[in-house]
Amino acid sequence: MSEPQRLDKRLVALIGCSRGEAQKYIEGGWVLVEGEVVDLPQFEVLQQKVDLHPDATLEPVAAVTFLLNMPTGFDPREPTAPLQLLTPDSRFEGDKSGIRLLKRHFSRLKPTTPLEPGATGLLVFSNDWKVVRRLVDDASRNEQEYIVDVDSEVGDEQLAQLNRPMTFNNRPIARTKVSRQSETQLRFALKSVRPEQIAFMCQRVGLTVVAMKRIRIGRVSMGKLPSGQWRFLPAGKWF
Repeated sequence: MSEPQRLDKRLVALIGCSRGEAQKYIEGGWVLVEGEVVDLPQFEVLQQKVDLHPDATLEPVAAVTFLLNMPTGFDPREPTAPLQLLTPDSRFEGDKSGIRLLKRHFSRLKPTTPLEPGATGLLVFSNDWKVVRRLVDDASRNEQEYIVDVDSEVGDEQLAQLNRPMTFNNRPIARTKVSRQSETQLRFALKSVRPEQIAFMCQRVGLTVVAMKRIRIGRVSMGKLPSGQWRFLPAGKWF
């Protein structure tokens, strides 16, 4: 062969399938070129060895959800900026989802459930409409958990005040459960979070936020995911 040929055309000639079936096999990550997965039907080959994985199926590629441990240094006003952290190289080695990574997993990802300004921790991106609806349209149902470091020791009365009803921007704050993790660290469990709400609540009782990290959304926790790395939400896991 002297001229490059599209991978989907090569596969058609190789196994006798239709062009549409060849594209589904390739996009599903079932086609190997010289032993490496290539999931682009338009990829051009010459004399390379092309194989179809023996377990290949024509089932469509399932939608996926990424869990990212957001590091410092990103502007919360740019919700898509962390997408640059979602690369094959930043996948957590301890990811136990069993999902084979494909290029198309990174397409049409939507950000959900923004972090509090200045916070780090759990961020979720998904191209699964069910997850997006749960975290965006039904956001008020999902409890979020933050670990908050403050500038001074938290007294009993300050803690009690944080658990009492408050008003923020002339609107009542949804019931918030606040507990003390250490002398200068608090745990906030809250729903319907509004931007800068946690900083406002702390300020009301004479505390200044030093750092915030979100560690849970609904039933999904960040776990031991390192800063700046991501893992897939396993199949069957739900917020």
